[in-house]
Amino acid sequence: MVTADDSAPRRNASSSLRRALGILMYLAEDRSHPHGATLSDLATGLELSKSTVLRLVAPLKDVRLVDQDPESGRYRLGPQNALLGQAYLERRDTRQITAPVLHRLAAESGETVHLVSFDPPEIVYIDKVESPRAVRMHSRIGGRLPAYCTATGKVFLAHAKEDVVGTVIAAGMPARTATTITTPEKLLAELDVIRERGYAVDDVENEQDIRCVAAPVHDHTGAVTTAVSISGPATRVTRERLPELGGLLISATRTITEDLGGSRP
Repeated sequence: MVTADDSAPRRNASSSLRRALGILMYLAEDRSHPHGATLSDLATGLELSKSTVLRLVAPLKDVRLVDQDPESGRYRLGPQNALLGQAYLERRDTRQITAPVLHRLAAESGETVHLVSFDPPEIVYIDKVESPRAVRMHSRIGGRLPAYCTATGKVFLAHAKEDVVGTVIAAGMPARTATTITTPEKLLAELDVIRERGYAVDDVENEQDIRCVAAPVHDHTGAVTTAVSISGPATRVTRERLPELGGLLISATRTITEDLGGSRP
């Protein structure tokens, strides 16, 4: 049983912890002081007294979550943050984290949703949520398709380095349907549109009567590591629905990026 006398210290400890974490977040997000923040910077930015900042920052320095330059006295993030970040990145389960968003996206769109990775010159399906409707797209986890003619592949290419794009083009761009983009010039022009619009479209370019929309997921460096797509029969995934589905995907991939600790450029 917690008495009134016991609860006050707990509230104070909780408040101190939140404010100490605030110091870490301030140092992580502050872009105006590239060489570290002074005591005054921290006090002003966090609306705390200098004495409070000194009290809160002391244990953070003890465990090297915060370092202080011995000459300038400025504070910056310490090396232990790298250890925490690396541990988080190594232990996260991408499929488990993304699953709730993928299921919600399938329910909202009524179509099949894929989580896809990039293995140039191909894309690889790593997770799938089936459409709730009877007529569905045929695909399987672990399946591979060419990047140049798929919506997810074009998402990766739109954010890839020139040599990666060149590798995909050099692998060949044969027509898979009557609407497949088969020339480097048209593909490069399409990648410009994707970067501007925020999502990619496979306009019946890979499989007959199947249309697909996709958007990127960014990692902690801002790179595109995975992509999410909505796919379905062209009679349901019509051109008129593309802006709606693109908006759903951009919102969903933004959530996934944040959940994975990523950063959108």
